[in-house]
Amino acid sequence: MAKVVSVGIRVFLVDDHEVVRRGLVSLVELEEDLEVVGEAGSVAEALARVAPSHPEVMILDVRLPDGDGIELCREVKSAHPEIACLMLTSYSDDEALFSAILAGASGYLLKQIKGNDLVDAIRRVARGESLLDPAVTARVLARLRSPAPEDDLLAKLSPQERKILDLISDGMTNREIAREMFLAEKTVKNYVSNMLSKLGMGHRSEAAAYAARLSERKRLKENG
Repeated sequence: MAKVVSVGIRVFLVDDHEVVRRGLVSLVELEEDLEVVGEAGSVAEALARVAPSHPEVMILDVRLPDGDGIELCREVKSAHPEIACLMLTSYSDDEALFSAILAGASGYLLKQIKGNDLVDAIRRVARGESLLDPAVTARVLARLRSPAPEDDLLAKLSPQERKILDLISDGMTNREIAREMFLAEKTVKNYVSNMLSKLGMGHRSEAAAYAARLSERKRLKENG
């Protein structure tokens, strides 16, 4: 018997709340042209399962227990640029949106979105469309190119904190940073907490976006 080949859009779900994943599975599977091919509740699970699942679209929660959905998006896009990533979050966060754009996300949606609109979003990004407002993207590029008092913030950090900021921007978890710098994980956690306080930020994703801005501004200046 010939193997039946699926013609549906292949969707992979990443959210640490099982109830949320179950709801998304039910929603997606109602559509004849969509199918859920995998799911994960953490960054580590997603990275282990995404390649064998061959999804066309990933729906990623921004906040995950072992990292950040935006950092996960960056890793996925680096290894599998053909996968469209949709960030789905409960929080409207300008810094997270900024970071999502830099990470290559195709859309940034709030969990308050209606089911039909989410299904439509999946289909659109699968076709290669972007759901990011062009005006927002333009503001992001303008921020990259314009001078800002961010260098003053950077001056507040110790050399150790600067190093940790760079590693966070590379998508490393506290445990990975601890191994890289030969420190206790608890020590790294304290460094991260102090660093965020000095930068006036509340989340790692904001620090990652900040580091990405500095890196991109440097690249733009070097390229004229």
